[in-house]
Amino acid sequence: MAIKKQRYYFCPKCGGKLTYRNIGEDRPRLLCEACQYVMYENPVVGVAAIVLNASRQILLGRRNGGRYPGLWCIPCGYVEYDEDVYDAIRREFKEETNLDIEPVRVFTVQSNFHDPEKHSVGIWFLAQVTGGEPLAGDDLEQVAWFDLSDPPPLAFPTDQVVIEQLRTANGM
Repeated sequence: MAIKKQRYYFCPKCGGKLTYRNIGEDRPRLLCEACQYVMYENPVVGVAAIVLNASRQILLGRRNGGRYPGLWCIPCGYVEYDEDVYDAIRREFKEETNLDIEPVRVFTVQSNFHDPEKHSVGIWFLAQVTGGEPLAGDDLEQVAWFDLSDPPPLAFPTDQVVIEQLRTANGM
């Protein structure tokens, strides 16, 4: 397996130099030359909540900055290191939409490769609103309802995959 572009150069344990080495596994790993710590480059975990209204429209948020300003997404965010994924989706959805939700079930899990600096694994939950009024916050400048058959330009390719899965699940 070819060595990928190196993103980390110093050991998080001792500050020593990290270099890719074959250490008996199926791929080269970053190894600290000083303390021999192996730094595994694992994806981060993201969560997103799918909320549909009575008309089967989906609530999306328009991003206000970052790499995808002006594009829309299913409200989402990252799980903190010490946080349960169910708590994370409640927190993230509240921060971005001002709505309280209760996750009903996991709808899908997808790998996200759109950001070469941060591979992530996303968990999309079906959720029900339990309180609050829609109001954009955090990474969003607007929230709005859209027909599953006619979403606006989306920030993340996996959101398009998820919306297609929703359309299929809803017989569209």
